[in-house]
Amino acid sequence: MAEPDNLDPELIQHLLDASNDGIVVAEREGDDHIMIYVNDAFEQLTGYHRDEILYQDCRFLQSDDRDQEAIEQIREALRHDHPCRVTLRNYRKDGTLFWNELSITPVVHSTDQLTYYIGIQKDVTARVEAERQAERLRQELDQLKERPAP
Repeated sequence: MAEPDNLDPELIQHLLDASNDGIVVAEREGDDHIMIYVNDAFEQLTGYHRDEILYQDCRFLQSDDRDQEAIEQIREALRHDHPCRVTLRNYRKDGTLFWNELSITPVVHSTDQLTYYIGIQKDVTARVEAERQAERLRQELDQLKERPAP
């Protein structure tokens, strides 16, 4: 049986590419978190080919939509090397919006030095839209309840 530190890099890439969720591996470079790996599902989710985006910070996925509470939550977690999970608005290469449930986990080497971040991305657009529709219906129902009886 292979030791965890001796896993074949090709096997690791094959395992990551088998995931249905977008996976990003990033490393810190100053204030940026540079993507050094994205899996096939990330390419399918975003419409970007890895050759177009590797060695960039993931911020480009928010386009000009940077005024989001989730972005501040991400910044705070990264500042303190803490994991986080947020839902934020991202944009595909063709400009279409998708709601992204993003989970970021710092990876600490055996020497207690932070080496990488793993980001898992899920398209939760259908869930967010259903939650918004349910909230609209709840509000309409509340308004109907407040009306005086005929």
